[in-house]
Amino acid sequence: MKCLGIAGLVLALVAPAVPVGAAESVNLILNWTPTADHSPFYYAKAQGWYEKAGIDLTIEVGKGSGVSSLKVGSGGSPFGIADLATMLVARSKGADVLALMSIYANTGQTFYWLKSYGVNGAKDFPGKKIGNPPGDASRVMWPAFAKAAGIAPDAVNFVNVGPTAKIAALKSHTVDIISDFYNEHDLKVIEFGGDLGFVNWKDIGLNPYGNSLVINGAFLQKNPKLAEDFVKISQKAFAACVTDVAPCLKALLAQASGLDLENQVRQWERIKFLMTDDFTTTKALGWIDAERMKKDYELVQTYLGMEKPFAVETAFTTKLLDPAVKMDASKVKK
Repeated sequence: MKCLGIAGLVLALVAPAVPVGAAESVNLILNWTPTADHSPFYYAKAQGWYEKAGIDLTIEVGKGSGVSSLKVGSGGSPFGIADLATMLVARSKGADVLALMSIYANTGQTFYWLKSYGVNGAKDFPGKKIGNPPGDASRVMWPAFAKAAGIAPDAVNFVNVGPTAKIAALKSHTVDIISDFYNEHDLKVIEFGGDLGFVNWKDIGLNPYGNSLVINGAFLQKNPKLAEDFVKISQKAFAACVTDVAPCLKALLAQASGLDLENQVRQWERIKFLMTDDFTTTKALGWIDAERMKKDYELVQTYLGMEKPFAVETAFTTKLLDPAVKMDASKVKK
């Protein structure tokens, strides 16, 4: 009996411990291929923060905000990154999706061109070819830009160009204009110098919320604690990366091939600017303001129309954010 007892003790010691609760497999679909603005998610995952909260996170490469909005809205992915105006369009079409946290408090949407191609501003866009992917937010929202700029919506031709091929397409004159996020600005300045022209949507009076963390509505109802943990961990990660981006970019580059570290550092400086407004610095990092959301809804309704109108307050919530975590404006270069 004594030997049996010892054997049982040995088995107990060498047997693997049974976890109290298995981690929940959770997918996050990005808006595009991973770059610096996604690095906080990779950093938090590398640090084990999601895992500690019982979240087994998979990060999926995206193909545009239109795609990510619809995938989250259909329940194909519980979380996603999407341009908020594009998400509102998807919601009007029946997508069960809402926003939890803004990443770009200011729009990153920007059009770029070369002055040598005879383009000096939006007034010269008619008759030109604009290169971007089919699901790109700027293509979805083009009618809004066109009306604000006084251009007929059908005055340009869109050419399908992948995210990583935009500069090459502009350089080879395959297209006359490209759309891109402002965080990629420095790469174009380096490539084209003084020949580069650009207009940010904010410059013509359009400043809708940009990339944001979105969630499937049914998933949120079924998993409120997991959703809150995910938001607060992500919020904490963004704040940590604002303080010191080096470990965040290290985590990003360990998982995403083909990225240049120096370029990602430059991008992050632009991203910090896009993250900063009066609400993210005083309310909470990632805050979504109700009045601004009303304006974004009106923008979409006016220029694109809502297939099925809805109350805009149902399209976002700030209740999962930690108000103790705020955007540090002192880290933003003027």
